[in-house]
Amino acid sequence: MNWEHHAATLAERVTDPDSRWRAAVASTPRHTLIPNWWEQGPNGWTLHRGEDDPKRWARMAYGAESAVTSVGGHHADHGKPDQHPTGLPTSSATLAALVVKMLRHGRIGPEHDVLDVGTGAGGLTAYLSHRIGDRRVTSVDVDPYLVDVARERLAALGLNPRFAAVDATGPLPGDFDRIVSTVGVRPVPASWLAALRKGGRLVTTIRDTALILTAWGAPDGGAVGHIERDWAGFMGTRHGANYPPGPVELFKTARESDGEVVTTGRYPVADVRDGWEVWSFLSVSVPGIEYDYEERDGLRTAFMVHPDGSWARASATGFGPPTVHQGGPRRLWAELERIRTRSMVEGGLPLYGCDATVTPDGVMHLSRGRWSATVD
Repeated sequence: MNWEHHAATLAERVTDPDSRWRAAVASTPRHTLIPNWWEQGPNGWTLHRGEDDPKRWARMAYGAESAVTSVGGHHADHGKPDQHPTGLPTSSATLAALVVKMLRHGRIGPEHDVLDVGTGAGGLTAYLSHRIGDRRVTSVDVDPYLVDVARERLAALGLNPRFAAVDATGPLPGDFDRIVSTVGVRPVPASWLAALRKGGRLVTTIRDTALILTAWGAPDGGAVGHIERDWAGFMGTRHGANYPPGPVELFKTARESDGEVVTTGRYPVADVRDGWEVWSFLSVSVPGIEYDYEERDGLRTAFMVHPDGSWARASATGFGPPTVHQGGPRRLWAELERIRTRSMVEGGLPLYGCDATVTPDGVMHLSRGRWSATVD
């Protein structure tokens, strides 16, 4: 594979000509960090090996999508052709454009010691090591295999940052000028704030939203910043090889029950997670909702469930008004429609660009104008 050409083309696509990250992207043989990956298709997750299809390998490694490298704790490096794991993705090689975005928000200089939270395939760690030198870079992940294999693969590139297998919500291995996270958190772990040096900068996403929090360490041990007028989404932190089981029974109820209330909705059915601003605002307002969405023979159906037992199902053909079934103590679809109405009336929602104050224990207080919210 002519990886130098692919890496140079990638660097031109994801960085500006004067970007300090361009050389790092162009110098990294990203395909060596992603020899195997999972792709989801009609039969579920299927294994792909780069050496079996070099052209596809190049598209995945240097293209515009993330490569899922672990599903339900099953690593693609250990996968078999006839294996079809089930569950949620538990690790990926984040697309380069998103990695560079998070690094740029970090405002990182050669004098900074940087913590990369969420090693994954090691791409962000590699870019950091190229740019500021590996002795200033520490990378952590909850999965020991990811840490070990990233260490080996980066060492083969002549890069030797420090790695540690730790639960990132607990104690961290040192203190840092910059913390850049490619996992979502809610709240901000107190250990991150304790490890952030005076005047340090934190960059992360809020779990189950597309919100990027950037904040500077404050004298009280917390942090002060804002939600960027930008967006990104990552897997949330976990404490082991896999995420806890989802609410299977409640989703079954949402699919099969008539519910306590049946109404006609105001807006077309959509996958809520595709409307990042509305989804994020709903997640801040009513944390804990999980979603599903399907299209069959022109029928669009969205499902919402909440840990308190609430659920909603909205179905419609095409973009017509949906029939909405809801059950449990809360009317989830009504909450969604209230937010969609506010967005239309006000021309947007007050999340992006809002002020953010993080207390030393990690609770986030967001505010913009007369609107405020607490994220904990």
